[in-house]
Amino acid sequence: MSVDVLLGLQWGDEGKGKIVDFLADKYDFIARYQGGPNAGHTIYLNGDKFVLHTIPSGIFHDKIGNIIGNGVVINPITLLAEIKNLEAAGVDVRTRLFIAKKASLILPTHIELDKASEQKRGDAKIGSTLRGISPAYMDRTGRNAVKIGEIFSNNFQDKYESLRDKHIEMITSMGYTTDLSKEKEWLESLEILKAYTFIDCEQFVNDKLKSGKKILAEGAQGAMLDIDYGTYPFVTSSNTIAGGVCAGLGVAPQKIKEVYGITKAYCTRVGSGPFPTELHDDIGEKLRKEGGEFGATTGRPRRCGWIDFVALRYACMLNGVTKLCITKIDVLNNFDKIGYCNQYRTHSGATADMPSYLTDDIKPEVEFVNGWNTNIEVGSEFSSLNDNVKNYVALLERNIGVKANLVSVGPGRDELFELA
Repeated sequence: MSVDVLLGLQWGDEGKGKIVDFLADKYDFIARYQGGPNAGHTIYLNGDKFVLHTIPSGIFHDKIGNIIGNGVVINPITLLAEIKNLEAAGVDVRTRLFIAKKASLILPTHIELDKASEQKRGDAKIGSTLRGISPAYMDRTGRNAVKIGEIFSNNFQDKYESLRDKHIEMITSMGYTTDLSKEKEWLESLEILKAYTFIDCEQFVNDKLKSGKKILAEGAQGAMLDIDYGTYPFVTSSNTIAGGVCAGLGVAPQKIKEVYGITKAYCTRVGSGPFPTELHDDIGEKLRKEGGEFGATTGRPRRCGWIDFVALRYACMLNGVTKLCITKIDVLNNFDKIGYCNQYRTHSGATADMPSYLTDDIKPEVEFVNGWNTNIEVGSEFSSLNDNVKNYVALLERNIGVKANLVSVGPGRDELFELA
């Protein structure tokens, strides 16, 4: 069988967790292929809110396996806390979770390095979540990483202490002091995690595909935060695009079939970096309030703005999106006019293509359509909705070039329309 991919098309926070949860019953396994606990996939179930940072969003479904892939970086304290929260809610995590042995560990000193590096940048801060993600990926590419599967080896403690001491030297050289207060809890968390199932991810995934199983690869963050193709340097430290699936899970490109691309009906961004359609006025604040736009991981208020078709076309091109999913369209219920950007103004004229680098002198050309000023009722057919809602979805399809598959109109699992 094949691997389908689900990923965000913006700067993260698109509502991927809910869509994965909705689609999960079509698959045998859900697999995270990159990122770490800087992700925050929010799912509302039976009135309860769950935020998943490392565990895939299919964990609430019986008989569906959930894989933390090779491309993920893992903080065992965060992972164990997440497991305990789910198990307390009655979720059978032990039989549903599979952890790749080659996933890299986030050490307590990675977090300290992250904090020191960001402080040293001063006004030039990247906007890191300070979860140790970047230093962990740097150690991976620098061939220094400690992999989680090594906790079963006799020399694990030596490897850990060697990397820890290297980090302490680096932090000290930057003029900061290392806080090791989490070290004991970190090591104890690893001991507890040994009771869970660890796999050779690439072999496991390919064996399942050969036996006819279906896998949905779940991305974290969003395409515009990709380390190579995002708004560099204000990006994350992994490949968030569909190409990252091959390396993150160990599957060949021809195994990938459908690509679900998730976009909000407007735009948000957390942290620093370019954001052409950002609104600094009362409209932007209204979007933030109506959408509850505060980071699931950091709690930081998200920057808000109108939808950006230039960036979305670029993201769809990079990922080969076959199915478009639109979330949080209900946030726009009470707007008289709704803006959208179809091209940028640059020093050399207007362009509908994404520039190599987004700079402050690149401005959006914003147009407006009529809002619908009414609640969207779930339970009816999409065709019976207010014409302006349907027109807005058609506007997205026309300008992005991909047909809408799902339209989400609320946080609940069933609050959406399946169009195709």
